[in-house]
Amino acid sequence: MRGWLPLTLGLLAVVIGAVWTVQGLGYISGSVMTDEKIWAVIGPLVTLAGLVVLWLGLRSRRR
Repeated sequence: MRGWLPLTLGLLAVVIGAVWTVQGLGYISGSVMTDEKIWAVIGPLVTLAGLVVLWLGLRSRRR
């Protein structure tokens, strides 16, 4: 069960970052974040951070 928290948080960050990115680009409507370019910048950063956390979680599970 070692490393499940980083894997969960990393996956959650990747999904949230992807949603923020497509909302910022205007592909998903119905939100105050729709077509706001700041979310098109923040989203990929959150996704990248999530991928790093996922990678670290996978590394800790292998040891």
